Order: sequence, then structure tokens, then C-alpha cells
Amino acid sequence: MAHYVDGYVIPVPKKNLDAYAEMARKAGALWREHGALEVKECVAEDVPKGEVTSFPRSVQATDEETVIFAWISYESRAERDRVNEAVMADPRMKEMMNPEDNPFDSKRMFWGGFETIVEA
Repeated sequence: MAHYVDGYVIPVPKKNLDAYAEMARKAGALWREHGALEVKECVAEDVPKGEVTSFPRSVQATDEETVIFAWISYESRAERDRVNEAVMADPRMKEMMNPEDNPFDSKRMFWGGFETIVEA
């Protein structure tokens, strides 16, 4: 059965990586509690800055930043919409969403929803 996936890329200052990971653990637990199948948060390890495109260029990462590549999987688009609505209404998530407390620049984050076409 094909799943639905939300993917996102975020620049995070290297000095804030531990704070980001803690926030991501809490947020991931909320998504799972509300029905997400899987939450993955991955930090750049082998992502050279390309000449034209690359993960660092996609978020205008500086030398003091690293890149997070993450995804959340769901049973379907409808289930994703339900889960996201529940998470955004959860008071614990609202506490985490203060832009002044974020360990990253949310204006350079990008995301999107994807229908899975191959699962191997």
C-alpha cells in the first residue's frame, strides 16, 4: 500500500543542533501519538555544496549551519490532513511553535506533501 509523506528541509545553526534535536523528538512524539506512521529527522553528513543546486543551497545555509532533511509518513493524504490538524491543535505543539524560541530560521524551511509511487 502506498503511503503519503510530508518532507521538509531546514537550515539549523550547528550550535543549536542539540536544541533542534530535542524539539524534534518532542514534535515527533506528538505526530506519532496522533497517528503518523514514521518520523525521521536526519542531519547532513555527506551533502556537498553544489555549483547550481544542493541541500545547502536550497536553504541558503551558511558555514555555521547544517541542513536537516526530514519526513513524516502517513497511511494516506486524508490521514495526513487529519493528523496535522490534530497536532496543530495540540497545546503541546502550540508551546513549541513560538518563532522567537525556534533553534532555526523557519523562513528558510521548505516542505511539501508527496504521494509515494515506489516502496521497496
